[in-house]
Amino acid sequence: MNAHTRPLRPILRLTLLVAAAAALTAGLTACNRESGAAPAPAEAIVQGQQLIFPAGHPQLRLLKLDAARPGSSVDVPLSAKLVWNEDRTQRVYPAFAGRVEHIAADIGRTVKPGQALAELASPDFGAAQADMARAEADQALTHKQLQRQRELLAAGIVAQRDFEQAEADAARTEAELARARARVRMYGGGSGMPVNQQIALRAGIAGVVVERNLNPGQELRPDQSGPGVPALFVISDPGTLWVQIDARDTEVAALQPGSAFELELAAYPGRRFQGRVTALADVIDPASRTIKVRGVVANAERLLKAEMLATAHLQRGTGEGVVVPAGAVLLRGEKHWVFVSPRPGVFEPREVQTGTMGAQQVVLQRGLAAGEQVVVENALLLDRQMRAAEATAKAAQP
Repeated sequence: MNAHTRPLRPILRLTLLVAAAAALTAGLTACNRESGAAPAPAEAIVQGQQLIFPAGHPQLRLLKLDAARPGSSVDVPLSAKLVWNEDRTQRVYPAFAGRVEHIAADIGRTVKPGQALAELASPDFGAAQADMARAEADQALTHKQLQRQRELLAAGIVAQRDFEQAEADAARTEAELARARARVRMYGGGSGMPVNQQIALRAGIAGVVVERNLNPGQELRPDQSGPGVPALFVISDPGTLWVQIDARDTEVAALQPGSAFELELAAYPGRRFQGRVTALADVIDPASRTIKVRGVVANAERLLKAEMLATAHLQRGTGEGVVVPAGAVLLRGEKHWVFVSPRPGVFEPREVQTGTMGAQQVVLQRGLAAGEQVVVENALLLDRQMRAAEATAKAAQP
């Protein structure tokens, strides 16, 4: 190859690269035509106060619509917790110091009033038994002395003063015996029983043993009671449970004693339990800024358990207006807005006036009519897109 042909090599290579690129482009175009690849969708446009999407735009699938409905009431969910019905619950604490010798009832056992739950050996209870036995002996002796003094007084052998002293001694021993018997009876004993230091922890109500906190051989003391100390036994009637509801001050008017509510639990999806309000606190909790409301719910099937977390649903009257899901309402500054769809693919913002605002539903008192279609999901995304489209339209103006 001579010197005249060397400058042609770069030109030839460039020509070959251009030809190859053209061939590749043509091939890709042909492939796209054969595969039927769709062109990019047209963008939404703004006309006046409306955002218009072309038919088949993929974003339309993200926008869920629902019709505004006339509402006579709105569902207000409130956090709640189930606890034992304290009107039908007994907590058993040790009355004397002692040692657990036998346990007669365990968790889940149904008991009756007076039934023994556990047997204790208690020197303190033995001392109370001894006091009662001594008081019975003293009372018997003083009554015999009184009868003898009465006979001697009738015969004129003793003075009136001696008879009156015998009467006072008999009255004193009667009072001491009553005190000793009451003490023994309060702790589960009875008169005439031997001094054996054996005391039984007994059920005071009918129910089910729902908690047990003692073991055989355990040493007990009477100071093991009070707030923060677990009871030896907890007996409750699980046929009804209390519901502790944390309510906002705006819901107080609808949560008066006798008001009905529905209870929803994660353990039983799709099922609701009926309850009613029984009491209302007179003070707001300074920590949570809520009012404590107590209700009661029937539990005949024993499905509900104490300490379960739940949601109490309260139906609150709305007055005039329509109800929409809470996700449909947007806040711009101090005003509330919704997106209305007058026809498919067309959306327009509309200012509304809110009434009752729940966690899931909102009452609109003005700005929307019943039956109008509103965006209830991804309304915030639609709002951003409309602002972007408005900005693009303004930038395109001369």
